[in-house]
Amino acid sequence: MPDAATRSEKLCLRFSPSDKQTLQAAAVAMCTSVSNFVLQSALAEAEELLAERREFTLGAKDWDAFVAALDAPPRRHARLEQLFRETSVFDGK
Repeated sequence: MPDAATRSEKLCLRFSPSDKQTLQAAAVAMCTSVSNFVLQSALAEAEELLAERREFTLGAKDWDAFVAALDAPPRRHARLEQLFRETSVFDGK
């Protein structure tokens, strides 16, 4: 996390009075500023959300099924094969 000296971007937010009070109370409980509390909380949530989209775990049975699907030969799709044989509008012909 960059220190305050390297922070150059701003994000403006609007809160209801009760939301602001809640954030202030949480920041006091964590002995930090509201800005730092909001930033740290938002970054933690963003990292968790992105990790869930990059990584997934499977049990042994599901992992075996997943690997089997990856190792299986590709299925033929007649319509897709026909589409690849046709001239594309992007070919300029």
